[in-house]
Amino acid sequence: MNYLCIDWGEKRIGLAFADEIGVALPIKAAVSSSKKKRMQQIEDAIKQRNAQVLIVGYPINMDGTIGPKAKEVDLFIEELIKRFRLPVERVDERLSSHAVLQGYKEEKAKPGRESGEIDSRAAALILQDFIEANYI
Repeated sequence: MNYLCIDWGEKRIGLAFADEIGVALPIKAAVSSSKKKRMQQIEDAIKQRNAQVLIVGYPINMDGTIGPKAKEVDLFIEELIKRFRLPVERVDERLSSHAVLQGYKEEKAKPGRESGEIDSRAAALILQDFIEANYI
């Protein structure tokens, strides 16, 4: 099974991929200036990687409640389902971006936010969590 993970953001959409081997890898983020172009980048990634399931990072509040950001992601998920007709799994993404930033601090690296690299690395963490929770 091939998975594409999406870490949604209003300006940048992190992307990661995994196949039956079960190792999540970040891929180029969708960072175009228009929503239409970002959706096209997601479509291109789905086709190039033959993704069969979409995994979407779901921003649950620290207290476990669903807040306004999660509701925005719900609308995005509806759009994904309508456009791509693929199954979508929501995965708790709490602290995924924080974990990526901590890793950069340890490496003493400073990635630019605009590149989407942080977002795609967060997507890889989300996807790896999904894989480990469901297959190990």
